[in-house]
Amino acid sequence: MGAGFNLVVALAIVRGIYYPATRDKSHVFSFLAFNTVIFFVLSLLKSVELSVGVGFGLFAIFSVLNYRTTEMAIREMTYLFTLIALPVMNAFLLAGNGGSVPQVLVGNVAIVLLLLALEREWGFRFEASHRLTYDRLDLIAPANRDALLDDLRARTGLPVTRVEVGRIDFLRDTADLKLFYDPPRPQRATAANAAAHDTRVTFNQDLRLAPSAGDVHR
Repeated sequence: MGAGFNLVVALAIVRGIYYPATRDKSHVFSFLAFNTVIFFVLSLLKSVELSVGVGFGLFAIFSVLNYRTTEMAIREMTYLFTLIALPVMNAFLLAGNGGSVPQVLVGNVAIVLLLLALEREWGFRFEASHRLTYDRLDLIAPANRDALLDDLRARTGLPVTRVEVGRIDFLRDTADLKLFYDPPRPQRATAANAAAHDTRVTFNQDLRLAPSAGDVHR
């Protein structure tokens, strides 16, 4: 019964919250496998101290390894640690160690609702960003900020809301800009996963976007 309940909650998180937001199947197997195996391992351990020790030991192991075999985004790491903590909590409480069914239900429902609220961005404003090299220095003055935003929206097709001016090169008549925009909801998970990966583009004279030399996309 405990294993089934734990699996149902894990499926609700992975299938009901994570997958609809990201449409990424690459981590689904790992999430569910870790969750299920950890619950069974901890359920078989008779000693309460040993069970808790093993549970927190798993956190330490994965903190050190940080899943270094492949690069994992912060969002996926958060889901992984949540789905590792879930069976530790459930196995401990369902084993009769001072826990009760209402406590288990409240704890699991609270975790699911928190993840749902964060994933749906309830109460939060999400911004994506891009870095680019811009060729119109006449528009980067603070007095021309509205004209700059209009030009960036027209040339990038993005709903730019604000912009930060970085390095200015007067020899080449270019400036490094970081523009911020509100992406459509289907693109927000992808943008969030790529938030640490700056994309730099260059405006050339015919207004086409071209990759800037030296930029590395991880």
